[in-house]
Amino acid sequence: MGKKVDGKNQKGITRRGFFQIMGAGVMASAATRGMGAEPATEVMEPAEMTKIKLLVNGRRHRLLVEPRWSLLFALREKLGLTGTKVGCERGECGACTVLINNQPHYACMTLALEAEGKEVTTIEGLMKGEQLGPVQKAFIEHDALQCGYCTSGQIMAVEGLLRSNPNPSFEEIRRGLSGNLCRCGAYAHIFKAARRAVDLKKS
Repeated sequence: MGKKVDGKNQKGITRRGFFQIMGAGVMASAATRGMGAEPATEVMEPAEMTKIKLLVNGRRHRLLVEPRWSLLFALREKLGLTGTKVGCERGECGACTVLINNQPHYACMTLALEAEGKEVTTIEGLMKGEQLGPVQKAFIEHDALQCGYCTSGQIMAVEGLLRSNPNPSFEEIRRGLSGNLCRCGAYAHIFKAARRAVDLKKS
């Protein structure tokens, strides 16, 4: 813009005129967007339902699922097994840990379809009637929880570890639980509970 002379610059544009021009440009841009210059957001249609059979805690279940459903969603919302917790839902916290063929897996990162034909164990499956399993008892004995939200996932991780390695070292316990986070920081008690569970499983 040129030098001002009596409120105008040398090109003849006043300050008021400048802002009027800029305002008109903004209004024109907004009007163009409103007239559909940008494509509308695509609406995704529900996927076709698929019949599957799941073996969970020794019981067979027939379900209609969408291919996108996670095992976590199917367990909680369709089978009512709410001991498996919803945490980060992206495979980082371990709150949703279950056993698939005796190996710990994040249920949030496993599709329900992937679990068909395999044996799924949730924390409810560790009990015999109203009697707690050895790992559950060990967690209570060693006060290995505070808020308790991560506890079911921690217990399932320990259970999976002990099924593959009945007498792990302290370092093996640490590695076996490295995928499960405790925001309360109860790790020292959790590790002690894991060692106690070794003895309880033998008795």
